[in-house]
Amino acid sequence: MMAAGRRVLVGRIVGLYGVQGWVKLESWTEPRTRIFTYQPWQLSSAPGVEAEITGVKGRPQGKGLIAQLPGVDGREAAEALVGQDIYVARELLPPPGKDEYYWVDLEGLEVVTTEGVALGRVSHVFATGANDVVVVKDGTRERLIPFVQGSYVRSVDLSEGRMVVDWDPEF
Repeated sequence: MMAAGRRVLVGRIVGLYGVQGWVKLESWTEPRTRIFTYQPWQLSSAPGVEAEITGVKGRPQGKGLIAQLPGVDGREAAEALVGQDIYVARELLPPPGKDEYYWVDLEGLEVVTTEGVALGRVSHVFATGANDVVVVKDGTRERLIPFVQGSYVRSVDLSEGRMVVDWDPEF
């Protein structure tokens, strides 16, 4: 079983396809079909409710993707999987490019201002239309800092576990 902190959300089972247990997928990999190369999958319908699956086969179908999961050979069995998130171990993914980061690698980093004021730790990251946003928590306070390298995010040092930001600690 994968360590909970070292996995990446790569897709979701979103529907049924046919009567032989195939499911429709939403994939957030690039390209989207790469989701099939990252296995085993860890399916999660709720915290603590997980199943690990190896040997998934799939293909593009129309505008989406479809997959056949081992042991799922009927529509009823497939229906129970709809809505489940698909995670894979972080180490299965290719290394990020220069100045690129997987969100899971940013979680837990200590965040300090350019003046050395501690703001807390990265709780999580989320996407907006304009840019990603880093959520920094210090126990009592939550700050939302745009993940714009050069402007707000001055440096990220994964080996030191630290992110330096140009941010007003009072904001």
